[in-house]
Amino acid sequence: QMEDPIQLKEEGNKYFQASDYEKAAQSYTQAIKLNKDKALQAVLYRNRAACFLKKEEYAKAASDASRAIDINASDIKALYRRSQALEKLGKLDQAFKDAQKCATIEPRNKNFQETLRRLGANIQEKVNAGGALRIQFSTDMRVQKMFEILLDENSEKEKREKAANNLIVLGREEAGAERIFQNNGVSLLLQLIETKNAELILAAVRTLSGMCTGHKARATAILHYLGIDNICMWMSVDNEEISLAVCNLLQTITDCLLGQGTEEHRGKEEAVVLDTKKDLRMITMRLLDMLVSKKVSGQGRDRALNLLNKNIPRKDLKDHDNSRTVFVIDNGLKKILKVVGQIPEMPDCLPLTENTQLTASVLLNKLYDDLRCDPERDNYRVICEEYIKSKIDPQNMDKTLHAIQMVSGVLQGPFDLGNKLLGMKGVMEMMVALCGSEREIDQLVAVEALIHASTKLSRATFIISNGVTLLKEIYKKTKNEKIKIRALVGLCKLGSAGGTDYGLRQFAEGSTEKLARQCRKWLCNTSIDARTRKWAVEGLAYLTLDADVKDDFVEDEPALQAMFELAKTSDKTILYSVASALVNCTNSYDTKELVPELVQLAKFSKQHVPEEHPKDKKDFVVKRVKRLLKAGVVSALACMVKADSAILTDQSKELVARVFLALCEDPKDRGTIVAQGGGKALIPLAVEGTEVGKIKASHALAKIAAISNPDMAFPGERVYEVVRPLVSLLNTERDGLQNYEALLGLTNFSGRSDKLRMKIVKEKALPDIENYMFENHDQLRQAATECMCNLVVNKEVQERFVADGNDRLKLVVLLCGEDDEKVQVAAAGALAMLTAAQKKLCSKMTEVTTQWLEILQRLCLHDNMEVQHRGLVIAFNLISADKDLAKKLVETELLEILTYVGKQEDDPKKQHIINVARDCLTRCMDYGLIKPLSRA
Repeated sequence: QMEDPIQLKEEGNKYFQASDYEKAAQSYTQAIKLNKDKALQAVLYRNRAACFLKKEEYAKAASDASRAIDINASDIKALYRRSQALEKLGKLDQAFKDAQKCATIEPRNKNFQETLRRLGANIQEKVNAGGALRIQFSTDMRVQKMFEILLDENSEKEKREKAANNLIVLGREEAGAERIFQNNGVSLLLQLIETKNAELILAAVRTLSGMCTGHKARATAILHYLGIDNICMWMSVDNEEISLAVCNLLQTITDCLLGQGTEEHRGKEEAVVLDTKKDLRMITMRLLDMLVSKKVSGQGRDRALNLLNKNIPRKDLKDHDNSRTVFVIDNGLKKILKVVGQIPEMPDCLPLTENTQLTASVLLNKLYDDLRCDPERDNYRVICEEYIKSKIDPQNMDKTLHAIQMVSGVLQGPFDLGNKLLGMKGVMEMMVALCGSEREIDQLVAVEALIHASTKLSRATFIISNGVTLLKEIYKKTKNEKIKIRALVGLCKLGSAGGTDYGLRQFAEGSTEKLARQCRKWLCNTSIDARTRKWAVEGLAYLTLDADVKDDFVEDEPALQAMFELAKTSDKTILYSVASALVNCTNSYDTKELVPELVQLAKFSKQHVPEEHPKDKKDFVVKRVKRLLKAGVVSALACMVKADSAILTDQSKELVARVFLALCEDPKDRGTIVAQGGGKALIPLAVEGTEVGKIKASHALAKIAAISNPDMAFPGERVYEVVRPLVSLLNTERDGLQNYEALLGLTNFSGRSDKLRMKIVKEKALPDIENYMFENHDQLRQAATECMCNLVVNKEVQERFVADGNDRLKLVVLLCGEDDEKVQVAAAGALAMLTAAQKKLCSKMTEVTTQWLEILQRLCLHDNMEVQHRGLVIAFNLISADKDLAKKLVETELLEILTYVGKQEDDPKKQHIINVARDCLTRCMDYGLIKPLSRA
């Protein structure tokens, strides 16, 4: 047997790595018996604690970790292992304290932060559990009352509608949802839908959505009771609100069937759930049928496409099961192609919205991207080719027109496939033939197909040799403005796609500005239909990449107003184009920062170095931003944000968020942005969209929140919705400016009301704010301390300071001793409020650090009157809290300081300071600790 503790430790480590935890524990035990070195002993105990954790012997793990901590109180591994063991033993509060210590030592460790959040939530849930029975009883009574009103045919219409709306709220609560379900509520809600009263229908559908959320058994039962045919029929109606509400209901049901609902209600009900694959396929087939039914409204068709877009392709490509996609391709690809092949100007066209065909193209792209292998992609291509070939008929131009429109639709989806379809025999020839046709509709379809073919370089390479000359000829010869503008946009796109102009500048007589002027002219021409004018916006989205063009554009008031007016229409392409043009005008796109050393090196080697255009410099950008604000850009952006999510895509949301952030740069402009609805518009952008878009929108909100009156900027309940985006910026992955402005915003909010302070606490911002109080960066530390100063007014925050096992009070006391006056002011203010509100903290303050008295004395003698006043208030609080504590203070130099300040002559400028010092002395006299002052 070995007698060297170090060798035994190494042996234990090898066993542990080999997952032999029993032998590893034995090696560590033997080493503990032989070892005499304290540092090694701590390592051995924490290693054995790890073995016991793996063996699920949590009491032993906690004991060993404690022994390691007794030797080294800052042993972070031992602290974390004890936290894990205590959590398993159900001692959540103790586990939380250990995790908190870990986070204090390593504030940037994401694992510790996540553990803190999880434990905090579990503790809160345990605290709330006691009131569950009371809540259940209350909910039952409310449900019963709603039913009574709805079942009474003599009830006033207003009361019935109010009762139905209250059911929406109840349906979102588990107890309420179950009560409705158990009391024949689904049947009642179905009767409400059949009343044909829009308000009651909406309330019933939304209640059903709440009841289905996160509960697979209930969702399945409701699906079977209502019937998928009925649900699809309701979604097909030509009423946007009802259609959207039913779509949300079907999405909620689908989420449950896919297992994407909350996990709260899993249990006995799982036993009665039937095979969900059958239900999912049934839903999918009905949605595909909706795509080609003439009975379905344009909005209903859009809803069906959106549901397919969201639920069919895999969310994660690591998941190997793409059977849903393969099923849709085999059973519905031709139906999707039929939708993209529709021509709105033709009499036999299905009911469509302006977004239907683009949404169908997006679905085609998602399905294609979700395929796993070449045989699957070949099958997809063959289905498309055969279907398009069946439509090409030289003897029937209308039929052929649909085929070209399909190719155009695929080009807006999977572009690789689109390029292959362009290479099909007869397709390009038909495009050319249609361009030369006398029929306007033929030319429109052909030119649009050429435009979509030139969107990206991979597509443009095929078109450049065939399409540029054709587009130029069409532009010069046609007298039809609709065709002319499309040809121009096609040339703009070709220039953008290839990185060169391909004759574009020569064609425009040497200037992209001339092209832009022509686009602005079309844009302002209200006699041209909106669908055609949108092409002018798309052209400008490309042309505004040129600095001269964007500068001229923002000076053209009529063109700006025309673009803003078009932005109010429900068209996905227009919204994206408008947002793109505004991003270009505000220079809010990402730019790579040039490293000066590399630039010099490139110049030395005679390589081309791109230089910033003079009109892209900051002064010009600021002028353009001011001009856009004056033109009312915020109102236009706010209107765009209200668009349906299928229309305002995540990419468009990101662009809008970028523009808002650029507009908020100057603090003087933020009031204008708020007045025009910018604050309200930013909230949904900060919650939904791309990660970059949410960060940009949250940052813009932080800029507004930092300097604005919250009651004015975010009136009513809206202000509470802003807290979460601000808290999301308190992240080490965000930059310092985002952290700082988020803290300023939260400081502003926390000074408004206790309800807002509670919201900040509930969003779990406290640990992050505390972490920033440790920051080396002066401004971040100051902002975090000021925020905490406001938050300590809240009782729950105070209780966290009172709780044992944390260093919050110590941190605040030490910050009072900082050299930075602004930090001192905030920290002293926090300490003054804490000691005034909680007497326990007065005595605790004297225990957290040996420097407390020195710090307090420095505060009471500070040159800054604000700091001095707060220091004297702290002293008064300590003296008032306890006679023994007062006696302790009187025996120190603090008495001389209080006497010196209290004896000063009355002075209006610092009378409040003198008065507090005198109050301290009076309280000491009341205790009998000192005698009254004798005046000379």
